[in-house]
Amino acid sequence: MSPLARIMIADDAEFMRLVLRKMIEKGGHEVVGEADNGRDAVYLYTMLHPDLVTLDITMPFLSGLDAAQKIKENHTEARILMVSAMGTKDSVERAKSIGVKGFIVKPFNEEQVLKAIEEALVD
Repeated sequence: MSPLARIMIADDAEFMRLVLRKMIEKGGHEVVGEADNGRDAVYLYTMLHPDLVTLDITMPFLSGLDAAQKIKENHTEARILMVSAMGTKDSVERAKSIGVKGFIVKPFNEEQVLKAIEEALVD
């Protein structure tokens, strides 16, 4: 059986990438790449063209919001989920204006992650 979706994870915390990877794979999806900063996330997205990318808001070199903006500029079809402990009104509004599909707020559980992924994959 082929995976439901090809997903890329970008988070500067290795532990968070590992937790997300386990949840995503348990949900039947494939993790095709990981980045530990926003700059690498933009580059990897261009190389891998995943069905969905999760971006932590707070990352080195380029924030998740800035990375999302760069990805959307070149790939308008990109499906992006922001992952953050800080869902401030400003960051939520900026994410929506960029075209981000949703938010996963830390701390999260498997059900929340898989539901957000499922919703983001539907047009």
